[in-house]
Amino acid sequence: MSVPSISIIGAGNIGSAVAGLAVKAGASTQVLVRDTSKVTGLSGVEVAEIGSPLSGDIVVLALPYAAIDDVIATYGARAFAGKVVVDPTNPLDFTTLDSLVPAGSSAAAELAARLPDAQVVKAFNTVFAAVLATGTVGARPTTVLAASDSAEAKTSLRALIEAAGLTWADAGELKRAERLEALGALNIALAVTEQIGWTGGLAVVSE
Repeated sequence: MSVPSISIIGAGNIGSAVAGLAVKAGASTQVLVRDTSKVTGLSGVEVAEIGSPLSGDIVVLALPYAAIDDVIATYGARAFAGKVVVDPTNPLDFTTLDSLVPAGSSAAAELAARLPDAQVVKAFNTVFAAVLATGTVGARPTTVLAASDSAEAKTSLRALIEAAGLTWADAGELKRAERLEALGALNIALAVTEQIGWTGGLAVVSE
């Protein structure tokens, strides 16, 4: 399968890491931000302002959970129709580390309800940006866990991930996003309490 094109909304730690992976994979890569003058250190990408047309087959919402509403309001649901939309958010109050979504739900489920014509995938939230950028957790390859109701969407994202040299694990249907967000929250809690570093984290061992 050919590597799909990708649009990344946000150029923070996760957005920059995913952009680096996309360029490494040979994907046509668009990065959208509020202020293009503040984007530095990214090569091989097209930088545009948020609100510009989304050119990618895959759209990654590399934003804080609280910023998703504003982006959807800017574009409207129709702009995401037919696209694979990746949600890497961890919906947490970072002071208390409590979830910001009701029990039994997830940020990804909320997103899917708001973008009914998109193929939503939960991914990139269980590993830190540095681990995505380096492609390793300790001595092991970084594994991207993903959940979605769309097998086609997972196949498309998997092609990009594996072309970038990372490994892939299918976490099941989108209802499993709640578990991925819990795993992401645990990873963050371990780092905040200095039990692991922001360059480490949870690894998937297949053997």
